Amino acid sequence: MDFEMEQQLVAEIKKIVTETLSLKDISDDDLENKIEELVFIQLGNQYCSIEQRVSIVEQVFSSIRGFGLLDSIIKDDTITEVMINGPENIFIEQKGRLFKLDKQFESQRKLEDIIQRIVGLAGREVNQANPICDTRLPDGSRVNVVLPPVALCGPTVTIRKFSKDPMTIEKLIEYGSITREIADKLEILVRAKYNIFISGGTGSGKTTFLNALSNYIPKDERVITIEDSAELQIKGVENLVSLETRNANTAGSGAITIRDLIKSSLRMRPERIVVGEVRGGEALDMLQAMNTGHDGSLSTGHANSVHDMLSRLETMVLQGSAGLPLEAIRQQIASAVDIIIHLSRLRDKSRKTMEICEVVGYENGQILLNPLYVFEEDENSTLEKVSGSLNRTKNKMKNDFKLLLAGYKGEI
Repeated sequence: MDFEMEQQLVAEIKKIVTETLSLKDISDDDLENKIEELVFIQLGNQYCSIEQRVSIVEQVFSSIRGFGLLDSIIKDDTITEVMINGPENIFIEQKGRLFKLDKQFESQRKLEDIIQRIVGLAGREVNQANPICDTRLPDGSRVNVVLPPVALCGPTVTIRKFSKDPMTIEKLIEYGSITREIADKLEILVRAKYNIFISGGTGSGKTTFLNALSNYIPKDERVITIEDSAELQIKGVENLVSLETRNANTAGSGAITIRDLIKSSLRMRPERIVVGEVRGGEALDMLQAMNTGHDGSLSTGHANSVHDMLSRLETMVLQGSAGLPLEAIRQQIASAVDIIIHLSRLRDKSRKTMEICEVVGYENGQILLNPLYVFEEDENSTLEKVSGSLNRTKNKMKNDFKLLLAGYKGEI
């Protein structure tokens, strides 16, 4: 049975189910059994492989109770990202590479129905008056929706898949992003309450790295996580509060921003504040929190290098308070941020830790940096494959005050 015939059969069975059954009163299991019966009847003597039968049942069921075509894509653990540019163009990222799927949604209306179902599950809303929405799937996957007329090619959905297994430092070591020695040093820095900022470009693995690093936080501390759409998986911390932003409603009110949540978290007796991503005026509140006794804070930001991250922080602080002199902002950054870890997605699509840098102070109008580890390519590198390692520089770590407070007397 070819794809066109399969889709025709799916449409026929769905029509029979919706017209003959009371969908409100039937359980998921009973609905699935009924669909299986109908598939058996409709196929009759026509040959159809077991895999195709299962696929037809899943497609009919998910078009009624799930997310239609998206269900089968989301179930595939090898797919890390899904990009839908209108009903006919579906792209996926698999093993770091992009592919176009040979599948499409029945119609734009069907895609819009699925979008409303996704958005509604998280208590959000998206429509022509409010055409952009960040939300998440029940499994935690991050979803961005842009509707027409803003999206010219039709409803656009981008899904960043949520790993079922929380990212750990062990996995980062396995993938070659860092070494065991560096992981042990990072654990010491997290436990000693250094304020750590993770920078990198889109898809470089910032949230993944933040999640792995967060699991080094001592399990007896009170941790507040703040995100646009909750995706951090911190395991073992009982005293954990996860906060999530909220978009404005159709009347334009009721929005809760990251800035609001950071201010609120300071009144919740946090021992650690973990901000998923800083991208605007909330940077000022984050820096002030770091400077007022909330050590051990972790966060991420978009940037192409460590120096670029500092410039971006300056710009973000100015967004939050345009009247502040640049000198005051730089002093604030220099005293708040202790360590910057820069990640990058390289030409062979691999994700690597490029630099671990210490912020050592402010002098003559500039923030001073002390690179501790730098990624260097070796002679085995080619245009297609990057080979190299994260090497320790000869620079000694200067800010060891927190290490001494934590009782650590060795060198980082």
